[in-house]
Amino acid sequence: MRGIIVITPVKDSIETTKDCCRALVGALGNVSVPYTYTVYNDNSTPENTEILKSLTAELSCDLVNLSDLTDHPSPNYLFVLRRVQKLAIEKDCDLIIVESDVTVKEDTIKKLVDERVNHPDCGLIAAVTVDAADSVNYPFEDITKGFGREITPCKRHISFCCSLLSVDFLRKFDFDTLSPDKSWYDVTISHKAVEIGFTNYVDMTNRVLHRPHASRPWKHLKKSNPLKYYWLKFTKGLDKI
Repeated sequence: MRGIIVITPVKDSIETTKDCCRALVGALGNVSVPYTYTVYNDNSTPENTEILKSLTAELSCDLVNLSDLTDHPSPNYLFVLRRVQKLAIEKDCDLIIVESDVTVKEDTIKKLVDERVNHPDCGLIAAVTVDAADSVNYPFEDITKGFGREITPCKRHISFCCSLLSVDFLRKFDFDTLSPDKSWYDVTISHKAVEIGFTNYVDMTNRVLHRPHASRPWKHLKKSNPLKYYWLKFTKGLDKI
């Protein structure tokens, strides 16, 4: 039986991380496949790192402090992606990424696993993100315009907010070829999946609460103060997609 490797990258944002991890551990109790769950701490403050140690011990999940493995400054998404790709291929597991500003439901992970079985051609399958009122929100609000309430093929990029990456796809596209000059890789990776013959899906019935940019609040400036956002983006090299 094929298992899953589940990860949550974390950069501070402790309150959303607590909600994320606790909900995710509960949801993993409802799956029938083998799994591992690891929190990747990307240079959170010393105080928050101690909180993460206590939280992961309480929940009996693994914690990897990236500062023990690399001296590269945050964000270290590429380091994590390369590491977990190799693990997934070695263990013949699909990879599920749940970001720290997402809160899953009890059946979220089971639905991802089930739909992976139902769609063997998949590269990625994403749960759709919603706000507290259950309205689709960033980053899926534009991507899914015109979608109904079912699982739908998607040729636009798939966010990693709460997504499954099939091990079949992971075997076909080597993350070592990704550019280290970028910060985020969901656009590149999801487009590559389609390019090499896989189908990406958004499951509109699988809805997860998303509180965007909790770990990097300056990104809210894109809407509230776009001039300042783009000044930071280009002068400080932030948010390279």
